[in-house]
Amino acid sequence: MKDKTSINRKSNTGAVERETKVHDREGDIMAIATRDVISIPPSKSIKDTAKVMMEHEFRRLPITDPGSGKLLGIVTVMDILDFFGGGKKFNIIEKKYEDNFLAAINEPVKEIMTRDLITVSNKASIGETLEVMLANQLGAIPIIDADEKLAGIVTERDIALSLAGVAGKDIVQDYMTTKVFNTTPGTSLGDACKIMVRNGLRRIPIVGGEADISKAAKKLLGILTSTDVIRFINAKELFDHLNSNLATDVLDQTKISDIMVKEPITVEPTMTIGELCEIFAEKNIGGVPVVKEDKIIGIITERDILNAVKRY
Repeated sequence: MKDKTSINRKSNTGAVERETKVHDREGDIMAIATRDVISIPPSKSIKDTAKVMMEHEFRRLPITDPGSGKLLGIVTVMDILDFFGGGKKFNIIEKKYEDNFLAAINEPVKEIMTRDLITVSNKASIGETLEVMLANQLGAIPIIDADEKLAGIVTERDIALSLAGVAGKDIVQDYMTTKVFNTTPGTSLGDACKIMVRNGLRRIPIVGGEADISKAAKKLLGILTSTDVIRFINAKELFDHLNSNLATDVLDQTKISDIMVKEPITVEPTMTIGELCEIFAEKNIGGVPVVKEDKIIGIITERDILNAVKRY
């Protein structure tokens, strides 16, 4: 007679092994996420953080504890815009450093990072992650493992490009935003930062160039992105030509026309989402103005593409 105890023991062990394999299995979000994530310590200066962003063409950087590797926060280009003059984080320059820009940019990045993080598990699916990102209006989301260590990061672009085929034949005009915030080339950098931060904009079209005001408000002259502002902050020329250490001087004296992209990439409203995604991937951009007969009629971003694929 067979020893039933040994048979049961073997069966139970197999069940545990199968359960462990299922438990350890990664979700399909990891198939499109960046695993080898560049992160920074909370002690890195804001100036050096901007430098890392520009060197790698990143719009955000996770902040981790150097010892444990646990995720502490995240800093985005919008946080730096907020700090530079657009929002509440500008108080660090104005009040703590009495408007001394050069002193304030050496403040540790932990002072402006986002601490209250929304994350997903490395076992999450692409669909689950998409829902979380859209519900919380996130441009990217850190992925953590069971030990709360950073396992990866996934961006709107990662998901948009991976699912573009789903809505590939749909056209831009069906998903573009028609309410477009814009400004003129004579606008100061400080005012531009305020417009962008207060309205959650990572890019703002620059219009004008027509005697007829109604036409000038639609003729596209250029575009200013949050990355353009960070690049300006990081530029050696900025520090070489500062007449003072005052942040207000930098913000008020610099005009958008000095740093905007004067020949921005644009698309027609009849372009397909599939074609648009190819442009985003090739040019490493996340949004473009939509023009018709040289006039801006909308703007479309990676987030709009996520809303498009969600419909399917």
